[in-house]
Amino acid sequence: MNSILSALAEPNRLHIVELLRDGPLTVGEIADRLGLHQPQASKHLRVLSEAGLVEMQPVANRRIYKLRPQPLMELDAWLSSFRRIWEERFDRLDEYLLELQKLEQKHDDKP
Repeated sequence: MNSILSALAEPNRLHIVELLRDGPLTVGEIADRLGLHQPQASKHLRVLSEAGLVEMQPVANRRIYKLRPQPLMELDAWLSSFRRIWEERFDRLDEYLLELQKLEQKHDDKP
């Protein structure tokens, strides 16, 4: 998990993952869309590959990168544990706010 989060912490790498969400791209296409030189894009892609987020398919003299779903599913599972905690806290906050509203209405209804 740490390698995934570390890889995604860098803005260009996160943007590469967002680009690849729409489908596979060559290194050149990624570099062009990000306004990077090809060696820079290749370095970012190597980090993403080492973290398991992308995989490369060589086609003739081109390298085509695509997302790997497994690490993203692991990240989603990890985040879902936090979602449950947040939802429980929001539910308790909702209940508390409703109680306050009821108390306020009782106070306003008194002559």
